[in-house]
Amino acid sequence: MKYGFIGCGNMGSSLARALCSSTKDIAIADPSEKAKLLASALGITYADNSTVAAECQRIFLAVKPQMMAGCLKPLQGILAEKKPLLITIAAGLEISQIEAMVGTKLPIIRIMPNTPTAVGKGVILYCHNDLVDPAVLADWLADMTPCGLIDNLAEGQIDAASALSGSGPAYMYLFLEALADGAVACGLPRAKAIEYAAATMEGAAKMLLSSGEHPGALKDAVCSPGGSTIAGIRVLEQNGFRAAAMECVAAAYKRNKELGK
Repeated sequence: MKYGFIGCGNMGSSLARALCSSTKDIAIADPSEKAKLLASALGITYADNSTVAAECQRIFLAVKPQMMAGCLKPLQGILAEKKPLLITIAAGLEISQIEAMVGTKLPIIRIMPNTPTAVGKGVILYCHNDLVDPAVLADWLADMTPCGLIDNLAEGQIDAASALSGSGPAYMYLFLEALADGAVACGLPRAKAIEYAAATMEGAAKMLLSSGEHPGALKDAVCSPGGSTIAGIRVLEQNGFRAAAMECVAAAYKRNKELGK
């Protein structure tokens, strides 16, 4: 088969959903009932780790970093014989570490995706070792197009970028929920508050990306002198909003580095 997934939790399933827009030639291996249901829903194959290792040309390694070595050890012989392309999504684990766990030199792509990949609005950062064939890389990138933004990045920057885009959806959801709670406190029905907060966040992001303007300039354009928006901004600043946002990314980066040890 063209693609296989060893592990299919939240991130693996998001990638599998998006990849199905390009091909159904996919097998997933994960002991959970959720993975079996996903395979059935997507019309793809449910298998075990050994089958994926033996039969798939390109394999996503979608298990937790602390489980990776134990997962790969029993597959070393099969992988050495078949020499598939490995695509790791394990936070904190460098390509050299995956190579050591596999026990042989194989083409490896390291990616850091986020969950909006499932709806085609993801951010996927990638780097690779010298064994990845350029034609295979080009074909893989074409297959991954439905996932969203895919950007090549030096491996030394992957952990920092992942602390932003990989963990970022959780930060956005938290802020969105808080904004909606504020509107509910002011009398707006919760369903409406969440819908409006989400649409506002989406619209602001699209405006930033399409205009190319600095976020500070776009913020200033909304803040009329003495108006309600600047009053709200002042409260955010008084409560350390920017500092908290910066520190949360720094904390995620620190944890990414710890996971690779």
